[in-house]
Amino acid sequence: MPDSGMFPPTRQAALERLAGFVPAAGRAYAEGRNLDPGPGEPGAVSRLSPYLRHRVISEAEVVDAVLEAQGPASADKFIQEVLWRTYWKGWLEMRPSTWSRFLETRDRQRDGLADPQALADAEAGRTGIEGFDDWARELAQTGYLHNHARMWFASIWIFTLRLPWALGADLFLRRLVDADPASNTLSWRWVAGLQTPGKTYLATRENIARFTGGRFAPSGLATEASALFEPAPEPPAGLPSVAGAAPPGPFLLLATPEDLTPDLGGIDPARAAAAVVTLDSRLSFGEAARGFTAGAAMDAADRLAGRVGGPVTLLDHLDAGSLVAAAQAAQVRTLVTPYAPVGPTADALAQAAQGLEAEGLRLVQVLRDWDSRLWPHATAGFFAFRKQIPALLQQGRSR
Repeated sequence: MPDSGMFPPTRQAALERLAGFVPAAGRAYAEGRNLDPGPGEPGAVSRLSPYLRHRVISEAEVVDAVLEAQGPASADKFIQEVLWRTYWKGWLEMRPSTWSRFLETRDRQRDGLADPQALADAEAGRTGIEGFDDWARELAQTGYLHNHARMWFASIWIFTLRLPWALGADLFLRRLVDADPASNTLSWRWVAGLQTPGKTYLATRENIARFTGGRFAPSGLATEASALFEPAPEPPAGLPSVAGAAPPGPFLLLATPEDLTPDLGGIDPARAAAAVVTLDSRLSFGEAARGFTAGAAMDAADRLAGRVGGPVTLLDHLDAGSLVAAAQAAQVRTLVTPYAPVGPTADALAQAAQGLEAEGLRLVQVLRDWDSRLWPHATAGFFAFRKQIPALLQQGRSR
């Protein structure tokens, strides 16, 4: 069972963690962000990722707080890290077949695996590679790894152990508390040389020793990282057409693990006749994420209670039948939910929408202003995206 104490699943915990991090979000973060001191040790990173992943706290809140305390120049490195998450989301949203291709590749690699024992040893941390085995055990015990350790782990998995990349990405999805289809899949693709064709990431003994403070200096690592190959992804399409605006009249508010603070995304709970918050475990990839989202969903329900016109209930299954029953109980014909990007929740909503329509009900997904402003610029590489960040952030702060 992963350690649930690392990330208390409440908005209050997220706000307290943000407040504690803000004073160090400038120079201290820029100088120390690549250092991985190990589990339980204080470090320079914010450890806000599970809260941002499920929007218990928003990117706009985090960026605004850091900019106010540090200014744009001092906070640049941290803001770039926050924007990587947004970039990956937008990139995948405009190329959803990359997610489908990953799932197909994962299943094909698992079915065709030549050495199942090597995979089991890597997942359990029994390879004999210093550092790698420690990170495998840390991941299983805590549901978390420092971002630099994630890169080292992925590189060793692909280029030293020569294990299928999609099975490594799947391991992270199943064990990370902040497991995310976009950030995880595209980061593994980047390490493998698939995301930016020909550009790979090679973990080295010297780099690991330097940025773990000498804790690890593994020998026998690959000295070359030849890029993997697959057909080029589809060209970027436009933003999804299913997104709309919340109606003024009564509706049923639906909160999912993709966005557990819907009032920060253009949805007014006071206009809702009732609300449901889904606890559907099928929407999370593994035990750590399921534990966090279950707690965060209950916290979201508590925060919404008294702010809507009727009851706030927890929903065990995100499906048409459950949503139809909830809408009928609230005596409304419209359901409103924050937009769900590519992944299991989006798939579940798409399937449910068909059943709702058959009952004369309408499902409206509301896209956050943050996403509508920034996602369209994720058409090429991150560095082209990064050049536009100051203007895009200023645009949002001026509204």
